[in-house]
Amino acid sequence: VQLQASGGGLVQAGGSLRLSCAAHGSIFSIVGMGWYRQAPGKERELVAQATSGGRINYSDSVKGRFTISRGNAENTVYLQMNSLKPEDTAVYYCNALGESDVEYWGQGTQVTVSS
Repeated sequence: VQLQASGGGLVQAGGSLRLSCAAHGSIFSIVGMGWYRQAPGKERELVAQATSGGRINYSDSVKGRFTISRGNAENTVYLQMNSLKPEDTAVYYCNALGESDVEYWGQGTQVTVSS
């Protein structure tokens, strides 16, 4: 499975961005897709995750501001980010979870929120 993410950029605090990620290859094996992020000097952390069964998880820091959604084809995932804060600045990584807990990662897209 290969993941291609896009949509990062520079935005002022309070603004919005939408990230997109498309999976290619053995997409039939995907059971969930999501987004992680890693800020400088920090560990990678879960932002939001959506399973093929419809279960959705958000980190507490983004609840009410970010919305994750899956595309109709189930091989795409989106992250709508509203009310962005400077602390949301990070490299955002698309993640796919396959069968037997195999994980796939995209190349990362930079999100920078200026104050």
